[in-house]
Amino acid sequence: MRDTDKSGQTDQGQAAIALKYDGQNAPAVTATGQNDIARQIMEIAEEHGVPLYEDPDLAALLSRLDLGEEIPETLYRVIAEILAYAFYLQGKTPEDFADP
Repeated sequence: MRDTDKSGQTDQGQAAIALKYDGQNAPAVTATGQNDIARQIMEIAEEHGVPLYEDPDLAALLSRLDLGEEIPETLYRVIAEILAYAFYLQGKTPEDFADP
């Protein structure tokens, strides 16, 4: 785990975190970065149509996780709400996830 302050800033600057959710396991961290890397993570997400969500406090918490680490149970609800909204923005429904 990495240290961040309450504002979402780490000692290296602004953070960006990418999560992957497969529908079976808890979402896991797939990318983290500060400053230039954070901007690259966001650019790649935008290029692939992945919705972005900005929350410095949540970024500060998630940036403490290691690459590949699942989110802690205490964040399940907030991440579930964000994912549900992101899926909604993309026009996805739970039925879409049943198709192989």
